[in-house]
Amino acid sequence: MKEITAKLKAILPAERIHENEPMKLHTSFKIGGPADIYAEVATVDELKAVLRLMADTGAEHMLVGNGSNFLVSDEGYRGVMIRLGGDFDSISLEGSRITVGASKLLSGVSAFATENGLAGFEFASGIPGSIGGAIFMNAGAYGGEMKDVVKKVSLVSADGSQNFQCSGEEMGFGYRMSSVQATGAVVTEVVIELTQDDKEAIAERVKELAYKRNSKQPVQFPSAGSTFKRPVGGYAAALIEEAGLKGFTVGGAQVSEKHSGFVINIGDATCSDVIELMKAVRQKVYENSGIVLEPEVRIIGEEFEEFNC
Repeated sequence: MKEITAKLKAILPAERIHENEPMKLHTSFKIGGPADIYAEVATVDELKAVLRLMADTGAEHMLVGNGSNFLVSDEGYRGVMIRLGGDFDSISLEGSRITVGASKLLSGVSAFATENGLAGFEFASGIPGSIGGAIFMNAGAYGGEMKDVVKKVSLVSADGSQNFQCSGEEMGFGYRMSSVQATGAVVTEVVIELTQDDKEAIAERVKELAYKRNSKQPVQFPSAGSTFKRPVGGYAAALIEEAGLKGFTVGGAQVSEKHSGFVINIGDATCSDVIELMKAVRQKVYENSGIVLEPEVRIIGEEFEEFNC
């Protein structure tokens, strides 16, 4: 990795390249060992150059947004974590369309929409992620999803060779999925289209959703949001509760007593704690209902690849 670091320094300022960076500092779960390299890119040109370097050298790498849907191995990540910043935090308005850089937090986009009297993004106000990450997994809550508002997405190809754009319809949005999961393309900018409404009415809806979220979800504890995907014919939280697992604990990881769909870090939880808990939950739910729960959280670590399937 020393060779990769040296080549990155020809592209990025040295202060934006960090070796052996603890990923627990960059994930909402507050869990994860060191990434070999953690690099912050500020422009599309820098991103393209870094991706070309990754392609040319064959270095393992991945994009990390706000780290709100990541569970990183205790052993860390043997490769380069790439974080978007700088120009990617931009936001602007034209009519009823908002253009947003990929690293902008959804809460910031929601506040901007509210301030400009634009409705339709309230559902995302409490999702603790970036707009790029939200596109990656078609994030959603309270009946809304990114696919409902996205008009255009700007991307860079996985090998850094080209910029291109896709319409919302071309993004292959499905339940917690989009085309970029398969192509490896990197979201750089997103255009969303909303509708005009009374500013105070929008703010009130955002307030109501915040109350609902704070009263029902364990927001005071580190987590990665919903741990399991919603299965066909049911809800993960209900299935877990029916299996008698509310409050079930392994080490510092616990099935939240407030909302069974969340696994939370109640104190120095390790990735191994969370994985052991998730496996136990999945087994018990299967025995109880015949339904196999699939992880919604992205588990980063070679030793857990089978569990991700």
